[in-house]
Amino acid sequence: MVLLSFDIEEFDMPLEYKGEIPFDQQISISQHGLENILDILKKYQVKATFFSTVVFAENSKSLIERLLNEGHELASHTWFHSEFEVGHLKESREKLEELFSAKVTGLRMPRMMPVNEKEVEKAGYSYNSSINPTFLPGRYNNLKISRTYYKEGNVMQVPASVSPNFRVPLFWLSFHNFPLSLYKKLASDVLKKDNYLNIYFHPWEFSDIKNEAFKLPGFTTKNTGKEMVERFDEFVGWLKSKNHTFGTFQEFQKQIES
Repeated sequence: MVLLSFDIEEFDMPLEYKGEIPFDQQISISQHGLENILDILKKYQVKATFFSTVVFAENSKSLIERLLNEGHELASHTWFHSEFEVGHLKESREKLEELFSAKVTGLRMPRMMPVNEKEVEKAGYSYNSSINPTFLPGRYNNLKISRTYYKEGNVMQVPASVSPNFRVPLFWLSFHNFPLSLYKKLASDVLKKDNYLNIYFHPWEFSDIKNEAFKLPGFTTKNTGKEMVERFDEFVGWLKSKNHTFGTFQEFQKQIES
């Protein structure tokens, strides 16, 4: 099963690099990208999971309603993208459920931040996909964590996919910066070895973010915007041509626990 997921959030990444971006633009860039994503998923009739901050969801109700109406899953990306308190775990899940009358069972922490798993369970989640089981300088070193799903207490941990050899991460940066042929090869290796593929992206990747005011490094903006739309369209079409099935995290959890 292919698990496509998207962290839908206010586009505050420029602030990490001392760039400037007003809040309304943070939201509008992500909204535009989300529309592009939903159009591609609809074209290929595939389902995905969307981890949303409450901030983005409150400012994008029609788009969240659209993704739910089209059969996708809504999960929590906590309340804010750049601010976190333990209480936000439960509060964000309950707020998303209240806003959209949807059952929210999954969590992904912003920037794959570490989180106390007992607090995740207490907050009412049944799965967590907040681990990239690789080494990323300056961000995390998770080389000793399982590269495939495992249970921790009552919570299913679903790490992002990395290659069976050398744990090469298949997350969004790889998709932008690797030749697409290499990325497809790594994705094939993971599907063959693990029988599932868990990869994640962000809506702002599908928008034009090459703005000098943002001060973003080139490796974050390479193959974004129109190039990303075309690249992702080709990739999803390729997966479909190989007869891979697509599903939400809730469907995947149900499958592996049955």
